[in-house]
Amino acid sequence: MSDESNPPKVILLVEDSKADSRLVQEVLKTSTIDHELIILRDGLAAMAFLRQEGEYENSPRPNLILLDLNLPKKDGREVLAEIKQDPALKRIPVVVLTTSHNEDDVIASYELHVNCYLTKSRNLKDLFKMVQGIESFWLETVTLPAS
Repeated sequence: MSDESNPPKVILLVEDSKADSRLVQEVLKTSTIDHELIILRDGLAAMAFLRQEGEYENSPRPNLILLDLNLPKKDGREVLAEIKQDPALKRIPVVVLTTSHNEDDVIASYELHVNCYLTKSRNLKDLFKMVQGIESFWLETVTLPAS
């Protein structure tokens, strides 16, 4: 489906909830966009992947990061700060996808230069529509920087 001139979009989902990551997988299965979804369950693994360290030394550069804030080992806020402070990573769009409605989290995320902050709906249909909207906007509509 892809070729060298148009490789699949790489989406990194950093999410410790198996139910939420399964839902994102299911939504993306219906996608017409050629993509590869990589799921990591904690912030330490996410940063090792992004920095191509250890077992992730040959990892692809993601076109989009979907990041939960409440992660084990390294909090999503710390991951966001590290991404946006790293010259090699800061251009990768980061969408926070979290259950937190806390205004302090929203403010802190935007101060750390998040590209988008979305609060997960507990309604399955609404969450499905949200993920479809993320996919449509970030992988079809916008122009992303080349890796």
